[in-house]
Amino acid sequence: MNSTTATIIAAKESLGLSWEDIGAALEMSPVWTTSACLGMNSMPADKAKRLCELLKLDDATQTTLQKCPMKTWDKTVPTDPVIYRFYEMIGVYGETIKSIIHEKFGDGIMSAIDFSMDIDKKEDPKGDRVVITLNGKFLPYRTW
Repeated sequence: MNSTTATIIAAKESLGLSWEDIGAALEMSPVWTTSACLGMNSMPADKAKRLCELLKLDDATQTTLQKCPMKTWDKTVPTDPVIYRFYEMIGVYGETIKSIIHEKFGDGIMSAIDFSMDIDKKEDPKGDRVVITLNGKFLPYRTW
């Protein structure tokens, strides 16, 4: 975790705010807001300014939030149970997802740039459900 992320998380926790609260204050998705605060997306100047005002952070943090991030992650198998389950899901269903995308759209990929994600909770008497919706633009491979 970089120092900007640590500063943001400490301020969030000390103010008792949720990612939903922060996203609402920025008028942005809580998923995108969280990702930007964790260093995986850059923030437009107005959103960085609003975040820093909300969390009482300095101008240096505001400037850092606007920079293009270096998107990195460990290449090893993740050990955090939540993250590992996604690794497992892609291991089990990745080829199925790819096959169905190609069948429905042709040869291409789902964009992770022209993309949105929603994470919701669905109450269920047998145990609450996690509902994750990934919405990415289809990008066909070109020939030349």
